[in-house]
Amino acid sequence: MVTLIDSLDTRPRHPEKANRPENEMLRKPDWIRVKAPGSPIYKETQQIVRENGLVTVCEEAGCPNIGECWSKKHATMMIMGEICTRACAFCNVRTGLPTALDPMEPEKVANAVEKLGLAHVVITSVDRDDLPDGGAEHFAQVIRAIRARTPKTTIEILTPDFLRKDGALEIVVAAKPDVFNHNLETVPSKYLKVRPGARYFHSIRLLQRVKELDPTMFTKSGIMVGLGEERNEVLQLMDDLRSADVDFLTIGQYLAPTKKHHPVQRFVSPEEFKSFATVATTKGFLLVSSSPLTRSSHHAGEDFEQLRANRMAKLAHG
Repeated sequence: MVTLIDSLDTRPRHPEKANRPENEMLRKPDWIRVKAPGSPIYKETQQIVRENGLVTVCEEAGCPNIGECWSKKHATMMIMGEICTRACAFCNVRTGLPTALDPMEPEKVANAVEKLGLAHVVITSVDRDDLPDGGAEHFAQVIRAIRARTPKTTIEILTPDFLRKDGALEIVVAAKPDVFNHNLETVPSKYLKVRPGARYFHSIRLLQRVKELDPTMFTKSGIMVGLGEERNEVLQLMDDLRSADVDFLTIGQYLAPTKKHHPVQRFVSPEEFKSFATVATTKGFLLVSSSPLTRSSHHAGEDFEQLRANRMAKLAHG
């Protein structure tokens, strides 16, 4: 039996999944394996995160790249608590009623960014459907706090969909992050089972609206494969994102956190990921990251520099 209990907390992590049948966990192929974390810099990063009372998506989502990223002092900060109001079938973040926002969190995040010496930071959050603005003003406060503390740090945000939160997107865009990321996660035919609280075309429209509000802002979105999607569905999703003028696409392998989560239908080969990257590039994305271990925030700093360079090159060639 799999027990959906966090080792540091007696509350069920996924109460909504407790009565679901357990799925078979496919054996991971060699190309999906990573080294266990534990370097001195990894431990230093961990200590800075702990001292500032921060939550990271690296830990909460069980990211396979945590060892590599934390050993480079790269960490994706997850704001507005560690409890999400959604219950997506793929996600390992705790589900339930969130706690009140921490008014000191923007300063805590800015302090950690300064201590880690980050040239580029990624800020994400849980869904906060309980808040009137979905947490938009809190995102803006975090961005402003980082700008005040370390003005040279470039800021990437990975936001919820702000579904039925009028005016929320405008608040976040007005704070001027350098990259606005919102993940589609999967193809539309899988939304009912994989992402039931979200709406595919609302997410597409959200990304399109960012460009309408600020054409200079980089936009980004990501999906997982291995959830049972068809290849032609992925190609159509690429077209949908390009119709919204999205700059950067990430594609990675879905890994089920537990037997209670949506099962992995198959492990997509590295060759297929390369094929997706080739097709996406021809469709006009400024940048594509497509590999089994690709995650939204993996290599985000290097990717941002490449995004800027690719935009400059495109403008130079007319």
